[in-house]
Amino acid sequence: MNDFWSAVILGIVEGLTEFLPVSSTGHMILTAHLIGFTGEKAKTFEIVVQLGAVLAVFVLYWRRFFGFLNLKRSLSNSGRVNLIHIALAMLPAVVVGLALHDLVKKYLFGPGTVLISLVAGGILIIIADRARVRVTAETMDDITYKQAFGIGLFQCLALWPGFSRSGSTISGGILLGTSQKAAAEFTFIVSVPIMFAATFLDLYKSRDLLSMDDLGLFVTGLAASFIVAMIAVVTFLNIIKRLSLSWFAYYRFVLAIVFYLILFL
Repeated sequence: MNDFWSAVILGIVEGLTEFLPVSSTGHMILTAHLIGFTGEKAKTFEIVVQLGAVLAVFVLYWRRFFGFLNLKRSLSNSGRVNLIHIALAMLPAVVVGLALHDLVKKYLFGPGTVLISLVAGGILIIIADRARVRVTAETMDDITYKQAFGIGLFQCLALWPGFSRSGSTISGGILLGTSQKAAAEFTFIVSVPIMFAATFLDLYKSRDLLSMDDLGLFVTGLAASFIVAMIAVVTFLNIIKRLSLSWFAYYRFVLAIVFYLILFL
């Protein structure tokens, strides 16, 4: 398939799935194998295209992010999520990600490992959905520092492609006493700095594989991801209070079975 259309397709897949608990990276890896867009450059594209979805969140929550720029106000306002919450949620994944980056990209960016993590992540979602943990953080601004750090620990699971960042953090948040909506919004906010960091780290480490000829490909994927993610985030927040998370787990199980039949039988 023409690389341009591959970029468009993968950008749409990324935008639709980045903030749903179904694993955008897993979907892109599986889709890329179906359309024949593979190799080291494709692996880098699959990470960089996430920037489009990140920019969509930044646009939707721009007032919150600009509020963080006022450090004194941000850190002193104990009644709202602040930079300390963000730092605590980022710390575990940053440390583990830096330590295991090369191993993850070498051994876990394949369809077989993604299918396993789709199932494992689905099991975690069902456990969280059926747990009867008392909600102590009804809104994002009710989240404590302890809960923020705990969500960050769960986010480490998302280093395994297919596990899903939003799936692991929303499930973790629920198990730690946040509402589904609070965990989802906090996941969106935290995703921006950590995905920027992960993207630029990967670009730096893959600099020898890329050239200016790839710019159009990357921009195309970013644009498609941005537009679709804007719609997907708003839609997800509108339905998450009414929809059981388990439905996303069932979808993951079906997806794993379908792709196993397509790719391995």
